[in-house]
Amino acid sequence: MSLDQSVTVGRPRLNKMIIKNLGCIGSYPVEIELDDIVVLVGPNNVGKSTILRAYEVIMSEGSKEANLSLDDFPNGEVKQDALPEIELQTVVYDNSPGERWIRVDEITGEKYVREKWTWSNPGPPRRQGFDVNIGDWANEVPWGAANVANSRRPQPHRVEAFSDPQNQAKDIIKILNTFLEERVKELKTIDNNVENEKTDYEILLEKIEQIQKKIVEDSKSEINKVEEEVSDIVNQVFPGYKIKFDARPEDDIDKTINLFKANPKLLMGPENGFQSAIERQGSGARRTLLWAALRYISESAGGKTKKGAQNKRPHVLLLDEPELCLHPNAIREACKVLYDLPQSSNWQVMVTTHSPSFIDLSRNNTTIVRVSRDKDGRIAGTTLFRPSRVKLDDNDRENLKLLNIFDPYVAEFFFGGRSVIVEGDTEYTAFKHVIASKPEEFKDVHIIRARGKATVASLVKVLNHFGSKYSVLHDSDSPLRKDQKGNPAWGSNHRILDAVNAHPDRSKVRLLASIPNLEEAFFGEEAKGEKPYNALLKIKNDPLKFKKIEDLLRALIDHSCIVPEGSIEWFEIEDLERALNAYKLV
Repeated sequence: MSLDQSVTVGRPRLNKMIIKNLGCIGSYPVEIELDDIVVLVGPNNVGKSTILRAYEVIMSEGSKEANLSLDDFPNGEVKQDALPEIELQTVVYDNSPGERWIRVDEITGEKYVREKWTWSNPGPPRRQGFDVNIGDWANEVPWGAANVANSRRPQPHRVEAFSDPQNQAKDIIKILNTFLEERVKELKTIDNNVENEKTDYEILLEKIEQIQKKIVEDSKSEINKVEEEVSDIVNQVFPGYKIKFDARPEDDIDKTINLFKANPKLLMGPENGFQSAIERQGSGARRTLLWAALRYISESAGGKTKKGAQNKRPHVLLLDEPELCLHPNAIREACKVLYDLPQSSNWQVMVTTHSPSFIDLSRNNTTIVRVSRDKDGRIAGTTLFRPSRVKLDDNDRENLKLLNIFDPYVAEFFFGGRSVIVEGDTEYTAFKHVIASKPEEFKDVHIIRARGKATVASLVKVLNHFGSKYSVLHDSDSPLRKDQKGNPAWGSNHRILDAVNAHPDRSKVRLLASIPNLEEAFFGEEAKGEKPYNALLKIKNDPLKFKKIEDLLRALIDHSCIVPEGSIEWFEIEDLERALNAYKLV
């Protein structure tokens, strides 16, 4: 976690959400593993936004926002064997939910609570808790009433992709207002003569509690009179019954205070000109203001954590398509803001995106989930990337960090298709030309450009995590350079082989090497300056060279195809050595 252990104690954290029969999600449960950052990728209309909405709905329990309409049920019908259901697993660090609800993960040792919301008809849900003592769902619930339970879980802040300007304005104001209230509650009066550990807000709450108790005490005779007279009336219908008015002045005192106006406004415009409400600004301006607010929260929450921060309620940002309405130069800044938010503050983030720019493989707090629909219409959520399972070392992270800076689209393979890792720009340019020339045959092929041999092994580790089929093409290079000194590029062959062999099913990977490099192997000449452009000219103007590159690409995406002359499929370093010796004899 990003905060100190002394701070994180007491902080609830979302761990997993399971959704069934909600909107376009059917009876096959969609499981979403939650992290500091969760990036949901996948085609349109597969339920990504429904996943964001699911958490917002269950956190609205007790209000009309938690009510589902008939349109939310599968096919707009109420079927008892296909009722909408959302399960939430929350990691806790104390026993506040009650011992009967707390389960300990055997692997991580973390304590978590399971809750389930079910809608038997349009309207409000029924919440249940999983009782670990009986090993089944019970009618009672952790934490008790909805308003109490909601305060124990991260507070949602939903920003939809295409909500109307008024709603977007409310979302931004809500985020800022929440942060401002937390900061105000931390304020202390400076008094050199009195050392007071309590904040001004805590002192205010105590004063209000004292006043409320005094008012109740002074009104006791009037309260007793009302209780007696109403009880007499009730007793006529229910003999022996009486009522009691419990003012409960000590409960939920903080809800009696509104630190700011009920409906604050946020204005925007030229410093010396007309400033209007943000709902009257353009889409780009509203989105930019959102990033500005989030960045301010992230940076202001950094540094030393204030006393009592471990007791502050955490938050979760639910954001649809953050790339919308942003200038290309602003996208990288927006990505950084999102990734920094959980590290310096009490936030988790869940976003949907169609942009590889919002995937940063170098971070160690990010889970990537692909939401997809199969040919039978079944929607599933597949965890593609979770840092704790990929086990990238520091060199891998540094390689991926630099690659991500240089090529923000390298993560495009997370969005689906057949993947081929290539070492450099020459292979990438040549294959892209072939794909553009025959789009129907190669329409779902994704060429992953490592931009250097050292990064190939790092990318292989990421793809191994999928357990899926892919291929690798790199230059074999030679053990010695022309000056007869050791060649570092040759050492990378060992790391690539080790990474490929770590795949759960080695038969799904095809590892090819050009002998000794692509230019000499397929164009018959030593590589020189402007390699990618020269390669493009050669295959564009020479049908035979185009055919060679096409056959090579086909061998990479179809492992049953014959590997063309100039490259080899290799399984041991000795395979490369033999191929190099044969090349030198020709």
